[in-house]
Amino acid sequence: MAVGDKDAASLRARAEAMGLRFLEQIPDSCLDPLLIAQVPVEWARSNGMLPIRLDGEACVATADIDRVQPQEDLALLIGEDLATVAAPHEVILRGIERCYFSRDDSPDEFLRGLEGDAVAFSPAALGGNDLLAEAEKAPVTRLINLILLEAVKRQASDIHFEPFESRLRVRYRVDGNLYEQSSPPKHLEDALVSRLKVMGRMDIAERRLPQDGMARVHVGEREIDVRVSTVPVAEGERVVLRLLDQQAALLPLDSLGMSAAILDGVEGLLSAPHGMIVVSGPTGAGKTTTLYAALGQLDASRRNIMTIEDPIEYQLPDIGQIQVKPKIGLTFAQGLRHILRQDPDIVLVGETRDRETADIAVRASLTGHLVFTTLHTNDAPGTVSRLVDMGVEPYLLASCLRGAMAQRLVRRLCPHCRREVTADASRVRDLGEALAARVVGKPVWEPVGCDQCLEGYSGRIGVFELLQVDGALRDAIRRGSAGLDELRALAMAAGMRPLVADTVDRMLAGETSLDEALNVAAA
Repeated sequence: MAVGDKDAASLRARAEAMGLRFLEQIPDSCLDPLLIAQVPVEWARSNGMLPIRLDGEACVATADIDRVQPQEDLALLIGEDLATVAAPHEVILRGIERCYFSRDDSPDEFLRGLEGDAVAFSPAALGGNDLLAEAEKAPVTRLINLILLEAVKRQASDIHFEPFESRLRVRYRVDGNLYEQSSPPKHLEDALVSRLKVMGRMDIAERRLPQDGMARVHVGEREIDVRVSTVPVAEGERVVLRLLDQQAALLPLDSLGMSAAILDGVEGLLSAPHGMIVVSGPTGAGKTTTLYAALGQLDASRRNIMTIEDPIEYQLPDIGQIQVKPKIGLTFAQGLRHILRQDPDIVLVGETRDRETADIAVRASLTGHLVFTTLHTNDAPGTVSRLVDMGVEPYLLASCLRGAMAQRLVRRLCPHCRREVTADASRVRDLGEALAARVVGKPVWEPVGCDQCLEGYSGRIGVFELLQVDGALRDAIRRGSAGLDELRALAMAAGMRPLVADTVDRMLAGETSLDEALNVAAA
Protein backbone atom coordinates (compact mmCIF):
# COMPACT_ATOMS: atom_id res chain seq x y z
CA MET A 1 0.00 0.00 0.00
CA ALA A 2 1.38 3.39 -0.99
CA VAL A 3 2.04 6.10 1.61
CA GLY A 4 -0.86 8.20 0.34
CA ASP A 5 -3.21 5.22 0.56
CA LYS A 6 -2.12 4.59 4.15
CA ASP A 7 -2.74 8.23 5.07
CA ALA A 8 -6.20 8.12 3.47
CA ALA A 9 -7.07 4.87 5.27
CA SER A 10 -5.90 6.34 8.58
CA LEU A 11 -7.93 9.52 8.02
CA ARG A 12 -11.02 7.47 7.14
CA ALA A 13 -10.68 5.44 10.34
CA ARG A 14 -10.31 8.57 12.48
CA ALA A 15 -13.27 10.25 10.76
CA GLU A 16 -15.50 7.21 11.32
CA ALA A 17 -14.45 7.09 14.98
CA MET A 18 -15.51 10.73 15.33
CA GLY A 19 -18.77 10.20 13.42
CA LEU A 20 -17.69 12.36 10.46
CA ARG A 21 -18.32 11.75 6.78
CA PHE A 22 -15.32 10.87 4.59
CA LEU A 23 -14.90 11.79 0.90
CA GLU A 24 -12.39 9.98 -1.31
CA GLN A 25 -13.02 12.60 -4.01
CA ILE A 26 -14.82 15.94 -4.06
CA PRO A 27 -17.33 15.89 -6.94
CA ASP A 28 -18.01 19.03 -8.97
CA SER A 29 -21.59 19.04 -7.67
CA CYS A 30 -20.25 19.85 -4.18
CA LEU A 31 -18.28 22.91 -5.31
CA ASP A 32 -20.10 26.18 -4.65
CA PRO A 33 -18.31 29.36 -5.82
CA LEU A 34 -20.68 31.45 -3.67
CA LEU A 35 -19.37 29.77 -0.50
CA ILE A 36 -15.78 30.74 -1.25
CA ALA A 37 -16.58 34.29 -2.41
CA GLN A 38 -15.14 35.82 0.78
CA VAL A 39 -12.38 33.27 1.34
CA PRO A 40 -8.93 34.16 -0.10
CA VAL A 41 -7.44 31.30 -2.07
CA GLU A 42 -4.15 31.68 -0.14
CA TRP A 43 -6.01 31.03 3.14
CA ALA A 44 -7.77 27.97 1.72
CA ARG A 45 -4.49 26.53 0.44
CA SER A 46 -2.42 27.22 3.55
CA ASN A 47 -5.06 25.78 5.88
CA GLY A 48 -6.08 22.93 3.59
CA MET A 49 -9.78 23.71 4.02
CA LEU A 50 -12.49 24.06 1.38
CA PRO A 51 -16.12 25.07 2.00
CA ILE A 52 -18.47 22.79 0.02
CA ARG A 53 -22.17 21.91 -0.15
CA LEU A 54 -22.80 18.23 0.48
CA ASP A 55 -26.41 17.12 -0.01
CA GLY A 56 -27.44 20.77 0.33
CA GLU A 57 -25.61 21.24 3.66
CA ALA A 58 -22.74 23.72 4.05
CA CYS A 59 -19.59 21.83 5.10
CA VAL A 60 -15.86 22.31 5.35
CA ALA A 61 -13.66 19.61 3.84
CA THR A 62 -10.37 19.17 5.66
CA ALA A 63 -7.73 16.53 6.30
CA ASP A 64 -6.88 18.08 9.67
CA ILE A 65 -10.15 17.29 11.42
CA ASP A 66 -8.76 18.09 14.89
CA ARG A 67 -8.07 21.77 14.13
CA VAL A 68 -11.20 23.49 15.38
CA GLN A 69 -10.20 27.17 15.43
CA PRO A 70 -9.65 27.63 11.64
CA GLN A 71 -12.98 25.89 11.02
CA GLU A 72 -14.72 28.31 13.38
CA ASP A 73 -12.97 31.28 11.73
CA LEU A 74 -14.13 30.03 8.33
CA ALA A 75 -17.73 29.65 9.51
CA LEU A 76 -17.65 33.20 10.90
CA LEU A 77 -16.25 34.56 7.61
CA ILE A 78 -18.87 32.77 5.51
CA GLY A 79 -21.73 33.47 7.89
CA GLU A 80 -22.97 29.86 8.03
CA ASP A 81 -22.49 26.92 10.36
CA LEU A 82 -20.20 24.39 8.69
CA ALA A 83 -20.26 20.64 9.28
CA THR A 84 -16.86 18.97 9.19
CA VAL A 85 -16.15 16.49 6.39
CA ALA A 86 -12.89 14.57 6.13
CA ALA A 87 -10.99 14.25 2.83
CA PRO A 88 -7.33 13.59 1.91
CA HIS A 89 -5.18 16.72 1.73
CA GLU A 90 -4.31 16.28 -1.98
CA VAL A 91 -7.98 15.85 -2.83
CA ILE A 92 -8.79 19.11 -1.03
CA LEU A 93 -6.02 21.02 -2.82
CA ARG A 94 -7.30 19.81 -6.20
CA GLY A 95 -10.82 20.79 -5.16
CA ILE A 96 -9.61 24.28 -4.22
CA GLU A 97 -8.05 24.81 -7.66
CA ARG A 98 -11.18 23.59 -9.45
CA CYS A 99 -13.54 25.66 -7.31
CA TYR A 100 -11.61 28.93 -7.57
CA PHE A 101 -11.07 28.40 -11.30
CA SER A 102 -14.83 27.97 -11.84
CA ARG A 103 -15.60 31.18 -9.96
CA ASP A 104 -17.25 33.87 -12.11
CA ASP A 105 -14.39 36.35 -11.79
CA SER A 106 -14.82 38.10 -15.13
CA PRO A 107 -13.29 41.55 -15.61
CA ASP A 108 -16.74 43.07 -16.29
CA GLU A 109 -17.79 43.65 -12.69
CA PHE A 110 -14.35 44.85 -11.73
CA LEU A 111 -14.31 47.36 -14.61
CA ARG A 112 -17.67 48.77 -13.56
CA GLY A 113 -16.15 49.63 -10.20
CA LEU A 114 -13.23 51.37 -11.89
CA GLU A 115 -15.25 53.57 -14.25
CA GLY A 116 -14.36 57.20 -13.62
CA ASP A 117 -11.75 56.37 -10.98
CA ALA A 118 -8.13 57.30 -11.56
CA VAL A 119 -5.77 54.45 -10.69
CA ALA A 120 -2.21 55.11 -9.71
CA PHE A 121 0.46 52.88 -11.24
CA SER A 122 3.46 51.72 -9.28
CA PRO A 123 5.82 49.13 -10.80
CA ALA A 124 6.94 48.15 -7.31
CA ALA A 125 3.42 47.00 -6.51
CA LEU A 126 3.29 44.58 -9.42
CA GLY A 127 4.18 41.26 -7.83
CA GLY A 128 2.96 37.69 -7.97
CA ASN A 129 1.73 35.73 -10.93
CA ASP A 130 -0.90 33.27 -9.63
CA LEU A 131 -4.07 34.37 -11.38
CA LEU A 132 -6.28 32.77 -8.72
CA ALA A 133 -4.62 34.79 -5.94
CA GLU A 134 -5.48 38.33 -6.96
CA ALA A 135 -7.47 39.73 -4.03
CA GLU A 136 -4.68 41.80 -2.50
CA LYS A 137 -3.10 43.07 -5.72
CA ALA A 138 -3.03 46.67 -6.95
CA PRO A 139 -6.07 47.50 -9.11
CA VAL A 140 -4.24 47.44 -12.46
CA THR A 141 -2.49 44.18 -11.58
CA ARG A 142 -5.78 42.69 -10.49
CA LEU A 143 -7.46 43.76 -13.73
CA ILE A 144 -4.70 42.19 -15.86
CA ASN A 145 -4.96 38.98 -13.81
CA LEU A 146 -8.73 38.87 -14.31
CA ILE A 147 -8.37 39.42 -18.06
CA LEU A 148 -5.77 36.64 -18.26
CA LEU A 149 -7.85 34.28 -16.13
CA GLU A 150 -10.97 34.90 -18.22
CA ALA A 151 -8.94 34.22 -21.38
CA VAL A 152 -7.67 30.92 -19.93
CA LYS A 153 -11.22 29.90 -19.00
CA ARG A 154 -12.40 30.62 -22.53
CA GLN A 155 -9.39 28.75 -23.97
CA ALA A 156 -8.27 31.83 -25.86
CA SER A 157 -4.98 31.63 -27.75
CA ASP A 158 -4.31 35.40 -27.84
CA ILE A 159 -5.35 38.63 -26.11
CA HIS A 160 -5.25 41.91 -28.05
CA PHE A 161 -5.03 45.33 -26.37
CA GLU A 162 -5.80 47.87 -29.10
CA PRO A 163 -5.64 51.65 -28.41
CA PHE A 164 -7.91 54.07 -30.25
CA GLU A 165 -8.48 57.79 -29.84
CA SER A 166 -11.29 57.50 -27.29
CA ARG A 167 -11.12 53.91 -26.04
CA LEU A 168 -8.96 50.87 -25.40
CA ARG A 169 -10.35 47.72 -27.03
CA VAL A 170 -9.67 44.24 -25.63
CA ARG A 171 -10.27 41.17 -27.78
CA TYR A 172 -9.74 37.43 -27.24
CA ARG A 173 -8.94 35.03 -30.07
CA VAL A 174 -11.03 31.93 -29.47
CA ASP A 175 -11.17 29.06 -31.98
CA GLY A 176 -9.37 31.23 -34.52
CA ASN A 177 -11.72 34.25 -34.37
CA LEU A 178 -11.44 37.50 -32.42
CA TYR A 179 -14.23 38.44 -29.98
CA GLU A 180 -14.46 41.84 -28.29
CA GLN A 181 -14.63 41.94 -24.51
CA SER A 182 -15.48 44.62 -21.97
CA SER A 183 -13.09 47.49 -22.56
CA PRO A 184 -11.06 49.09 -19.73
CA PRO A 185 -11.42 52.86 -19.41
CA LYS A 186 -9.06 54.85 -21.63
CA HIS A 187 -7.30 56.46 -18.68
CA LEU A 188 -5.94 53.04 -17.63
CA GLU A 189 -4.17 52.48 -20.93
CA ASP A 190 -0.67 53.60 -19.91
CA ALA A 191 -0.82 51.70 -16.63
CA LEU A 192 -2.04 48.49 -18.32
CA VAL A 193 0.68 48.63 -20.99
CA SER A 194 3.34 49.31 -18.37
CA ARG A 195 2.12 46.38 -16.28
CA LEU A 196 2.26 44.06 -19.29
CA LYS A 197 5.78 45.26 -20.08
CA VAL A 198 6.88 44.62 -16.51
CA MET A 199 5.44 41.09 -16.73
CA GLY A 200 7.37 40.52 -19.97
CA ARG A 201 10.63 42.01 -18.58
CA MET A 202 10.58 44.76 -21.17
CA ASP A 203 11.64 48.42 -21.07
CA ILE A 204 8.64 50.41 -19.83
CA ALA A 205 10.28 53.69 -20.88
CA GLU A 206 10.69 52.66 -24.53
CA ARG A 207 7.53 53.54 -26.44
CA ARG A 208 8.93 54.25 -29.89
CA LEU A 209 10.15 50.79 -30.87
CA PRO A 210 8.50 47.34 -30.98
CA GLN A 211 9.44 45.02 -28.14
CA ASP A 212 9.05 41.30 -27.38
CA GLY A 213 9.02 39.61 -24.00
CA MET A 214 8.06 36.45 -22.14
CA ALA A 215 6.18 35.95 -18.88
CA ARG A 216 4.94 32.96 -16.95
CA VAL A 217 1.76 32.89 -14.89
CA HIS A 218 0.05 30.16 -12.91
CA VAL A 219 -3.55 29.10 -12.58
CA GLY A 220 -3.22 26.96 -9.50
CA GLU A 221 -0.84 24.20 -10.57
CA ARG A 222 -1.17 24.98 -14.31
CA GLU A 223 1.63 26.92 -15.95
CA ILE A 224 0.79 29.35 -18.74
CA ASP A 225 3.62 30.91 -20.76
CA VAL A 226 2.76 34.34 -22.16
CA ARG A 227 4.54 35.85 -25.17
CA VAL A 228 4.22 39.64 -25.05
CA SER A 229 4.56 41.76 -28.20
CA THR A 230 4.22 45.54 -28.35
CA VAL A 231 4.25 47.82 -31.39
CA PRO A 232 3.81 51.62 -31.47
CA VAL A 233 0.70 52.75 -33.36
CA ALA A 234 -0.90 56.14 -33.98
CA GLU A 235 -2.87 56.20 -30.72
CA GLY A 236 -0.38 54.54 -28.36
CA GLU A 237 1.05 51.05 -28.08
CA ARG A 238 -0.70 47.91 -29.28
CA VAL A 239 -0.04 44.82 -27.15
CA VAL A 240 -0.72 41.20 -28.11
CA LEU A 241 -0.35 38.33 -25.66
CA ARG A 242 0.02 34.75 -26.94
CA LEU A 243 -1.06 32.24 -24.28
CA LEU A 244 0.77 28.91 -24.31
CA ASP A 245 -0.77 26.38 -21.94
CA GLN A 246 1.89 23.79 -21.13
CA GLN A 247 -0.75 21.13 -20.40
CA ALA A 248 -2.86 21.78 -23.49
CA ALA A 249 -0.17 21.27 -26.12
CA LEU A 250 1.42 17.99 -25.10
CA LEU A 251 -1.20 15.76 -26.67
CA PRO A 252 -0.79 12.17 -27.86
CA LEU A 253 -0.80 11.71 -31.62
CA ASP A 254 -4.02 9.69 -31.64
CA SER A 255 -5.92 12.54 -29.92
CA LEU A 256 -5.41 15.08 -32.73
CA GLY A 257 -8.40 13.83 -34.74
CA MET A 258 -6.58 12.08 -37.58
CA SER A 259 -8.49 9.42 -39.49
CA ALA A 260 -7.27 5.84 -39.03
CA ALA A 261 -5.62 5.84 -42.48
CA ILE A 262 -3.72 9.08 -41.87
CA LEU A 263 -2.69 8.01 -38.37
CA ASP A 264 -1.31 4.73 -39.73
CA GLY A 265 0.55 6.66 -42.43
CA VAL A 266 2.09 9.10 -39.95
CA GLU A 267 3.16 6.29 -37.62
CA GLY A 268 4.76 4.57 -40.59
CA LEU A 269 6.74 7.73 -41.39
CA LEU A 270 7.89 7.99 -37.78
CA SER A 271 9.39 4.52 -37.98
CA ALA A 272 11.72 5.58 -40.82
CA PRO A 273 15.40 5.52 -39.77
CA HIS A 274 16.19 8.76 -41.64
CA GLY A 275 14.73 11.25 -44.07
CA MET A 276 12.67 14.43 -43.94
CA ILE A 277 9.05 14.83 -42.80
CA VAL A 278 7.34 18.20 -43.36
CA VAL A 279 4.17 19.57 -41.76
CA SER A 280 2.66 22.52 -43.61
CA GLY A 281 -0.17 24.98 -43.14
CA PRO A 282 -0.83 28.62 -42.28
CA THR A 283 0.03 30.23 -38.96
CA GLY A 284 -2.22 28.89 -36.22
CA ALA A 285 -2.98 25.60 -37.97
CA GLY A 286 -1.58 23.47 -35.14
CA LYS A 287 1.68 22.45 -36.86
CA THR A 288 3.77 22.71 -33.69
CA THR A 289 1.25 20.67 -31.70
CA THR A 290 1.38 17.94 -34.34
CA LEU A 291 5.18 17.86 -34.35
CA TYR A 292 5.34 17.74 -30.56
CA ALA A 293 2.84 14.88 -30.57
CA ALA A 294 5.00 13.08 -33.14
CA LEU A 295 8.12 13.52 -30.99
CA GLY A 296 6.14 12.15 -28.05
CA GLN A 297 5.72 8.89 -29.98
CA LEU A 298 9.47 8.42 -30.24
CA ASP A 299 11.68 6.77 -27.64
CA ALA A 300 13.78 9.60 -26.23
CA SER A 301 15.53 7.23 -23.80
CA ARG A 302 17.26 5.38 -26.67
CA ARG A 303 17.71 8.23 -29.13
CA ASN A 304 19.10 11.75 -28.96
CA ILE A 305 16.32 14.17 -29.95
CA MET A 306 17.05 17.87 -30.38
CA THR A 307 15.03 20.83 -31.61
CA ILE A 308 15.70 24.39 -32.72
CA GLU A 309 12.68 26.68 -32.45
CA ASP A 310 11.60 30.30 -32.57
CA PRO A 311 10.26 30.49 -29.96
CA ILE A 312 10.27 27.37 -27.79
CA GLU A 313 6.53 27.13 -27.24
CA TYR A 314 6.46 24.18 -24.81
CA GLN A 315 9.07 22.40 -22.76
CA LEU A 316 9.38 18.75 -23.81
CA PRO A 317 10.71 16.13 -21.37
CA ASP A 318 14.01 14.40 -22.21
CA ILE A 319 14.52 16.50 -25.37
CA GLY A 320 17.14 19.20 -25.95
CA GLN A 321 15.52 22.41 -27.18
CA ILE A 322 17.41 25.43 -28.57
CA GLN A 323 15.92 28.92 -28.85
CA VAL A 324 16.80 30.91 -31.99
CA LYS A 325 18.49 34.23 -31.11
CA PRO A 326 19.16 36.19 -34.33
CA LYS A 327 20.56 39.20 -32.43
CA ILE A 328 23.62 37.17 -31.42
CA GLY A 329 23.86 35.20 -34.65
CA LEU A 330 22.03 32.06 -33.52
CA THR A 331 19.81 31.53 -36.55
CA PHE A 332 18.02 28.36 -37.59
CA ALA A 333 20.87 27.51 -39.98
CA GLN A 334 23.62 28.24 -37.44
CA GLY A 335 21.84 26.36 -34.66
CA LEU A 336 21.19 23.40 -36.94
CA ARG A 337 24.90 23.18 -37.78
CA HIS A 338 25.74 22.94 -34.09
CA ILE A 339 22.97 20.42 -33.42
CA LEU A 340 24.51 18.10 -36.02
CA ARG A 341 27.72 18.11 -33.95
CA GLN A 342 25.75 16.87 -30.92
CA ASP A 343 25.31 13.33 -32.33
CA PRO A 344 21.54 13.63 -32.80
CA ASP A 345 19.28 10.85 -34.08
CA ILE A 346 16.20 13.04 -34.60
CA VAL A 347 16.12 16.79 -35.29
CA LEU A 348 13.15 19.16 -35.29
CA VAL A 349 13.63 22.46 -37.14
CA GLY A 350 10.81 24.73 -36.01
CA GLU A 351 10.46 26.37 -39.43
CA THR A 352 12.39 26.24 -42.69
CA ARG A 353 12.50 29.88 -43.77
CA ASP A 354 15.45 30.16 -46.15
CA ARG A 355 17.70 28.27 -48.54
CA GLU A 356 20.55 27.85 -46.05
CA THR A 357 18.32 26.18 -43.45
CA ALA A 358 16.64 24.03 -46.10
CA ASP A 359 20.01 22.86 -47.50
CA ILE A 360 21.35 21.89 -44.08
CA ALA A 361 18.13 20.11 -43.13
CA VAL A 362 18.09 18.16 -46.40
CA ARG A 363 21.73 17.13 -46.07
CA ALA A 364 21.18 16.12 -42.44
CA SER A 365 18.32 13.86 -43.50
CA LEU A 366 20.61 12.28 -46.13
CA THR A 367 23.32 11.49 -43.59
CA GLY A 368 21.29 9.27 -41.31
CA HIS A 369 19.09 11.71 -39.36
CA LEU A 370 15.31 11.87 -39.15
CA VAL A 371 14.42 15.54 -39.65
CA PHE A 372 11.06 17.19 -38.91
CA THR A 373 10.24 20.72 -40.04
CA THR A 374 7.37 23.03 -40.96
CA LEU A 375 6.57 25.18 -43.99
CA HIS A 376 3.86 27.68 -44.86
CA THR A 377 2.16 26.07 -47.86
CA ASN A 378 -1.50 25.58 -48.72
CA ASP A 379 -1.31 21.85 -49.33
CA ALA A 380 1.04 18.87 -49.05
CA PRO A 381 2.22 18.76 -52.72
CA GLY A 382 3.05 22.46 -52.40
CA THR A 383 5.82 21.44 -49.99
CA VAL A 384 7.86 20.07 -52.90
CA SER A 385 7.47 23.25 -54.97
CA ARG A 386 8.33 25.50 -52.03
CA LEU A 387 11.55 23.64 -51.17
CA VAL A 388 12.64 23.63 -54.83
CA ASP A 389 11.86 27.36 -55.04
CA MET A 390 14.07 27.88 -51.98
CA GLY A 391 16.95 26.37 -53.93
CA VAL A 392 17.00 22.74 -52.80
CA GLU A 393 18.25 20.54 -55.64
CA PRO A 394 15.39 18.30 -56.87
CA TYR A 395 17.56 15.16 -56.87
CA LEU A 396 18.46 15.73 -53.20
CA LEU A 397 14.84 16.41 -52.25
CA ALA A 398 13.70 13.25 -54.04
CA SER A 399 16.20 11.22 -52.03
CA CYS A 400 15.33 12.62 -48.59
CA LEU A 401 11.63 13.52 -48.53
CA ARG A 402 9.60 10.76 -46.87
CA GLY A 403 6.28 12.53 -46.49
CA ALA A 404 4.48 15.85 -46.15
CA MET A 405 1.30 16.60 -44.26
CA ALA A 406 -0.86 19.70 -44.65
CA GLN A 407 -3.35 20.58 -41.94
CA ARG A 408 -5.95 23.12 -40.85
CA LEU A 409 -8.03 23.68 -37.75
CA VAL A 410 -11.80 23.89 -38.24
CA ARG A 411 -14.32 24.87 -35.60
CA ARG A 412 -16.18 22.05 -33.90
CA LEU A 413 -19.99 22.31 -33.75
CA CYS A 414 -21.51 22.51 -30.30
CA PRO A 415 -23.24 19.13 -29.74
CA HIS A 416 -25.90 20.77 -27.53
CA CYS A 417 -27.38 23.18 -30.06
CA ARG A 418 -26.33 22.15 -33.59
CA ARG A 419 -29.23 21.98 -36.02
CA GLU A 420 -29.67 19.43 -38.80
CA VAL A 421 -30.35 20.78 -42.31
CA THR A 422 -30.21 19.37 -45.82
CA ALA A 423 -27.24 20.38 -47.97
CA ASP A 424 -28.33 22.59 -50.86
CA ALA A 425 -26.74 22.14 -54.31
CA SER A 426 -26.13 25.87 -54.76
CA ARG A 427 -24.02 26.03 -51.60
CA VAL A 428 -21.90 22.90 -52.03
CA ARG A 429 -20.71 23.43 -55.62
CA ASP A 430 -17.55 25.15 -54.33
CA LEU A 431 -16.49 21.86 -52.72
CA GLY A 432 -15.76 20.49 -56.19
CA GLU A 433 -17.86 18.21 -58.36
CA ALA A 434 -16.99 14.89 -56.72
CA LEU A 435 -17.41 16.09 -53.13
CA ALA A 436 -20.54 18.09 -53.95
CA ALA A 437 -22.14 14.89 -55.29
CA ARG A 438 -21.41 13.21 -51.95
CA VAL A 439 -23.04 16.01 -49.98
CA VAL A 440 -26.10 17.15 -51.96
CA GLY A 441 -29.31 16.06 -50.28
CA LYS A 442 -27.47 14.62 -47.28
CA PRO A 443 -28.13 15.78 -43.70
CA VAL A 444 -25.53 18.23 -42.43
CA TRP A 445 -25.51 20.44 -39.33
CA GLU A 446 -25.23 24.16 -38.84
CA PRO A 447 -24.37 26.29 -35.77
CA VAL A 448 -27.10 27.78 -33.61
CA GLY A 449 -25.61 29.09 -30.36
CA CYS A 450 -26.39 28.39 -26.71
CA ASP A 451 -25.00 29.12 -23.24
CA GLN A 452 -22.49 26.26 -23.56
CA CYS A 453 -20.75 27.46 -26.73
CA LEU A 454 -19.64 30.50 -28.70
CA GLU A 455 -21.88 31.24 -31.69
CA GLY A 456 -22.63 27.55 -32.15
CA TYR A 457 -19.05 26.31 -31.97
CA SER A 458 -16.99 24.82 -29.14
CA GLY A 459 -13.31 24.11 -29.72
CA ARG A 460 -11.55 23.08 -32.90
CA ILE A 461 -10.52 19.85 -34.62
CA GLY A 462 -7.75 19.13 -37.09
CA VAL A 463 -8.22 18.14 -40.71
CA PHE A 464 -5.30 16.62 -42.57
CA GLU A 465 -3.84 15.74 -45.96
CA LEU A 466 -0.96 13.23 -46.02
CA LEU A 467 1.41 12.81 -48.96
CA GLN A 468 3.68 9.76 -48.80
CA VAL A 469 6.48 9.72 -51.35
CA ASP A 470 6.41 6.57 -53.47
CA GLY A 471 8.45 5.59 -56.55
CA ALA A 472 6.43 7.52 -59.13
CA LEU A 473 6.33 10.68 -57.03
CA ARG A 474 10.03 10.40 -56.26
CA ASP A 475 10.84 10.19 -59.98
CA ALA A 476 8.70 13.26 -60.68
CA ILE A 477 10.45 15.24 -57.93
CA ARG A 478 13.88 14.15 -59.23
CA ARG A 479 13.07 15.39 -62.76
CA GLY A 480 12.43 18.86 -61.33
CA SER A 481 10.02 19.74 -64.13
CA ALA A 482 6.78 18.41 -62.62
CA GLY A 483 4.22 21.11 -61.93
CA LEU A 484 1.99 21.32 -58.87
CA ASP A 485 -0.97 19.74 -60.66
CA GLU A 486 1.11 16.73 -61.74
CA LEU A 487 2.52 16.30 -58.23
CA ARG A 488 -1.00 16.47 -56.78
CA ALA A 489 -2.29 13.89 -59.27
CA LEU A 490 0.57 11.50 -58.47
CA ALA A 491 0.04 11.98 -54.72
CA MET A 492 -3.67 11.21 -55.02
CA ALA A 493 -2.87 8.15 -57.11
CA ALA A 494 -0.66 7.03 -54.24
CA GLY A 495 -3.57 7.38 -51.78
CA MET A 496 -3.55 11.02 -50.66
CA ARG A 497 -6.99 12.45 -49.84
CA PRO A 498 -7.30 16.26 -50.12
CA LEU A 499 -7.81 18.45 -47.08
CA VAL A 500 -11.32 19.36 -48.16
CA ALA A 501 -12.27 15.66 -48.45
CA ASP A 502 -11.20 15.09 -44.84
CA THR A 503 -13.22 18.17 -43.84
CA VAL A 504 -16.30 16.87 -45.66
CA ASP A 505 -15.97 13.58 -43.75
CA ARG A 506 -16.08 15.58 -40.50
CA MET A 507 -19.02 17.61 -41.76
CA LEU A 508 -21.08 14.54 -42.66
CA ALA A 509 -20.28 13.10 -39.23
CA GLY A 510 -21.77 16.23 -37.63
CA GLU A 511 -18.48 17.47 -36.17
CA THR A 512 -18.19 20.67 -38.20
CA SER A 513 -20.35 22.80 -40.48
CA LEU A 514 -20.65 23.36 -44.22
CA ASP A 515 -19.31 26.92 -43.76
CA GLU A 516 -16.09 25.54 -42.27
CA ALA A 517 -15.73 23.04 -45.13
CA LEU A 518 -16.22 25.83 -47.68
CA ASN A 519 -13.52 27.89 -45.93
CA VAL A 520 -11.07 25.00 -46.31
CA ALA A 521 -12.06 24.53 -49.96
CA ALA A 522 -11.44 28.23 -50.67
CA ALA A 523 -7.98 28.27 -49.06
